[in-house]
Amino acid sequence: MRDILPDLRARCADGAPLALATVVAVHGSAPRDPGAVMAVDAAGTVLGSVSGGCVEGDVYEVAREVLAGAAPRVVSYGISDDEAFGVGLTCGGTIEVLVRAYAPEAELAGLAALLDLIAADVPVAEATVLSGDAEIGARLTVRATDARGTLGTDGLDAAVTDDARGLLEQGLTGIQWYGAHGQRRMAEVSVFVRSHTPPPRMLVFGAIDHAAATARIGSFLGYRVTVCDARPAFATRERFPVADEVVRAWPHDYLEATDVDARTVICVLTHDPKFDVPLLVAALRTPAAYIGVMGSRRTHHDRLARLREAGVDEAALARLASPVGLDLGARTPEETAVSIAAEIIQHRWGGTGRPLGELTGAIHHGITP
Repeated sequence: MRDILPDLRARCADGAPLALATVVAVHGSAPRDPGAVMAVDAAGTVLGSVSGGCVEGDVYEVAREVLAGAAPRVVSYGISDDEAFGVGLTCGGTIEVLVRAYAPEAELAGLAALLDLIAADVPVAEATVLSGDAEIGARLTVRATDARGTLGTDGLDAAVTDDARGLLEQGLTGIQWYGAHGQRRMAEVSVFVRSHTPPPRMLVFGAIDHAAATARIGSFLGYRVTVCDARPAFATRERFPVADEVVRAWPHDYLEATDVDARTVICVLTHDPKFDVPLLVAALRTPAAYIGVMGSRRTHHDRLARLREAGVDEAALARLASPVGLDLGARTPEETAVSIAAEIIQHRWGGTGRPLGELTGAIHHGITP
């Protein structure tokens, strides 16, 4: 959704009818995860993607039908039949796509309100009925403090609101099953709950050329990037135009005062003990998902000794990705940034870091081949 957010908001502001196609389920290997969105407006313009190109043509036709007044529906796409020129996925998986229109003024206003919350980084979950004894396409928007819309019954609204808040807290998206009145352990109504959480943070310490390249690739990957350095001449907006925030402060002071959660990644690129040691002591007290530290192997061993002297135990030291990055043979700041990004992705999804051609089984981790 964030990939096409500005365009969607502009169309809602213009009052232009939209059809949204949303991946609601994935079975086996597939190009996009649940929550991926493709939009089609009344002029036939396409925004976003649900499969990277495999089934977009057919989804486009379904979107045009719902824009013309057809009911919302869920369509499934499995393996393509190349000999019959069938529509499907070449990767062998199956995806299910909900296609519904936003045409009346009230529906567009509801979508616009949701998009405004996403743009403002307000955590919000969107629940949509997919099938069963409820109106397909009915929507409920859930925040920590309130819920708007209805799925048809008070009981169903209450149950889904409760579950959606739990999923939102964990940043999870998926299908839930209920009775028609919200009963648990029943499978009469399927509801797709999509969590919209603020982008994860990337904290880059050390305003050097490698930091500029790392900030660029972090922004490309969807992180909210902060660059921090104590030196005013280096920590400037001109040097880091893509960063969401450039901070002039001692790194450890800034880290101790800012929010760090289990999705945050920290890249320490200063390789200067007077910055590194107090910063890493502070970083290792946080729940950050990744703490990467630049430096040679000699610098790494010296840094470990200093951290041990500062009272850091071996379990904490094992959290450090140091020297930072995967072994790609990187030389330039841009290549080094790619190796850092690759290691961050590996940590996030549990990859091996080995060439896919040397492996067997599912390409996407966590998905059964």
